[in-house]
Amino acid sequence: MTEEAELPPAPEQARAVFGDHYDDAVRYAELLAEAGVRRGLIGPREVPRLWERHMLNCAVLSEVVPQGVTVCDVGSGAGLPGIPLALVRPDLKITLLEPLLRRTNFLNEVVELLGLDHVTVVRGRAEEVLGKLTPVHVVTARAVAPLDRLAAWGVPLLRPYGEMLLLKGDTAEEEVKNAGAALSKLGAVDTSVLHVGEGIVEPLATVVRVEVGESPGGVRFAAKRAKAARTGRVRRRR
Repeated sequence: MTEEAELPPAPEQARAVFGDHYDDAVRYAELLAEAGVRRGLIGPREVPRLWERHMLNCAVLSEVVPQGVTVCDVGSGAGLPGIPLALVRPDLKITLLEPLLRRTNFLNEVVELLGLDHVTVVRGRAEEVLGKLTPVHVVTARAVAPLDRLAAWGVPLLRPYGEMLLLKGDTAEEEVKNAGAALSKLGAVDTSVLHVGEGIVEPLATVVRVEVGESPGGVRFAAKRAKAARTGRVRRRR
C-alpha cells in the first residue's frame, strides 16, 4: 500500500492570484489531493506539485481571457483549468464539459461546496453537445489531445469571432505548425503562442490561442449546428 503524498502549503503567489477566493482555492487543492487521488482523477505523484504545476498554472490563463465572456472548458477532468479560472474570474460564465460520470460527480460536488454560481457542469463530449450548448466566446482545455484533434472538438463550440485558449507544453510551436492546414479548414483566422504568469509560475505557462472568423468549424459544422438547432426546436414544440 503506497503512502499518501502530502499537499504542501500554498505558496505566497497563491494569495495574490486568488485574492478573496484564496480560501476556496485551498479547499479545492485539498479536495484534489484527497478525493481527487482516491477517485483516480489525478495521480498521487501530482500532489506535491499541485500548486505550481496545476492550480497556479491554470489560474494564470485568466490573463488572456476577456472580461465578462462565456467559457466552455472541454474535457475538464478534475476541473483544470476551469475551476481555478472560475475562482480567479467571477465575471465569467463557465461550462465544465466532461464525458465521464465519476468526474462530473466530483465537479458538481466542488461547484456546490465552493458556491460557484457562475459555473455549470455538463456531462458529454464536445461532438455530442454541438447545437445543444449555446456557442461560447472562449473554449479552454488542458492536456486533452493534440492541437488538430482538440480544435476539431472545440472550435465548433465557439460563436463567430471567438477563440480557443489552450494550455500546452514545450511542443506548442510544433503543434501549431503541424496543425496549420486543419485549423484553416476549421475556420481559424489566426493562431499564436503566448506565455503567461510572469512572476507567478516558472517556467511561464504556454497558451495556444486559436482565433476564428465568422464560421467556427467551417461550412460543415455550420450545417450541423443548424440541423441540431432545428431538431431542438421541433422537440421543444412537442
